[in-house]
Amino acid sequence: MMTHLSSKIEALLFVAGDDGLSMKQLEFLTEAEEKEIREEISAMVRRYEETETAGIMIKELAGVYQLVTKAEVADTIQRLVENPTVQSLSQASLEVLAIVAYKQPITRVEIEDLRGVKSEKALHTLAGKALIQEVGRAEGTGRAILYGTTSEFLNYFGLKNLDELPALPDEVEDDQDGDTDLFMTKFQEAFKEEAKV
Repeated sequence: MMTHLSSKIEALLFVAGDDGLSMKQLEFLTEAEEKEIREEISAMVRRYEETETAGIMIKELAGVYQLVTKAEVADTIQRLVENPTVQSLSQASLEVLAIVAYKQPITRVEIEDLRGVKSEKALHTLAGKALIQEVGRAEGTGRAILYGTTSEFLNYFGLKNLDELPALPDEVEDDQDGDTDLFMTKFQEAFKEEAKV
């Protein structure tokens, strides 16, 4: 069965996210001509506009096409962004995140050895929130995925780089600065909040 061009465009724009795709990229990826793509996008734009139940639309900005949410659902999207229950991390996720931050690059097996419990779900959650990512493969049998933190992780904890990670508890005594441990404080606060849930 042939996949309709509009389905391909819609799927590609969804996956591309905020980066969007240029006409050249759409031509290459769909193997369709520019004229066909333009006609299909115009039809899709009309369809999204005319369908009251659609929460998305196509936007073109500087020659790049994006799939974006309609202004009418902005309040709903805002509730998602501001909802601490939806956005918060579980204690397991915070533990895994701390291990990855300090021990990266690290494999799932190494994380589980440190925690003593399975960590696959926590890793999936953290990757989904773009706080960790695959940074390579371990040597040896199976070539296990190596995990490391992302720039989003640095932004979330207000760090410029990984050198700003605070000393681990057993290293704190050697720290003569006495600076506020913002990173660990945030982790501890998050742990306390999660314990209440």
